[in-house]
Amino acid sequence: MAGEQLGRLLLIKLGDGATPEVFTNLCGLKDRSFDLSANSVDTTKPSCTNPGGPVQKTSRPGIVSRTFSGSGTFVSSAAMKAFMVHVNDATVFNAQVVVPGLGTYEGSFFAANFTLDGSMEDDLQFSGSFEAADALTFTAEV
Repeated sequence: MAGEQLGRLLLIKLGDGATPEVFTNLCGLKDRSFDLSANSVDTTKPSCTNPGGPVQKTSRPGIVSRTFSGSGTFVSSAAMKAFMVHVNDATVFNAQVVVPGLGTYEGSFFAANFTLDGSMEDDLQFSGSFEAADALTFTAEV
């Protein structure tokens, strides 16, 4: 089908901080997700003219959250070493999240959590969640 997209094309690309900034894929990702959510703010009010009548629940969007999560095989590279400085020091980095069929979100992120694990015989694995540190810009796919 023409509208289907490959999950492996959902990417997080890490900025190098240069001018102009160059973005490189976070390599090794096997599983990934990008959560677009907003808190629900209750705006429900009972009727002033019929306070004993049924009350219709109403809401409006509140705080918006954009979080990228992923896990995979740790791939040692210059880009990964530079990225791990941000993870280790809990600093903000620029990134792009490419959502196939939709577009690209770009802005500042930080590692909300990052885990490295492995067994004696397997490759080192990682998992992490990255939250937006500021408002993101969105560029729709053409």
